[in-house]
Amino acid sequence: MVMSGNEAEERACEILRKLGYEIVARNWRCRYGEVDIVARDGDQLVFVEVKARSNRSFGGPEAAVGRVKQRKILATAGQFLSQTQCCLPVRFDVVAFVKETPTVVRDAFRGDA
Repeated sequence: MVMSGNEAEERACEILRKLGYEIVARNWRCRYGEVDIVARDGDQLVFVEVKARSNRSFGGPEAAVGRVKQRKILATAGQFLSQTQCCLPVRFDVVAFVKETPTVVRDAFRGDA
């Protein structure tokens, strides 16, 4: 059984906190889209997409963060940075769950998607 999006995000926050991330915002929305988690990891601001799937068919959960989704996340991140006037370097991570097993993909994509 696949966990719900909310369950996956809760687990992702727990995992990220254990890795030393500080959660700044969750489900941050603007006209361009939504970012599941915004966190600080040292001197970087990290925009985190959370995906959960029941298996690795079709490339697994990481594959669901394709170019279109990346562009939406990038635009949303830009809006977040503009509204908060944050000047930290930015990184984009993915927390992927296959059933209950998490994988944290640091620097999953770059800002040139």
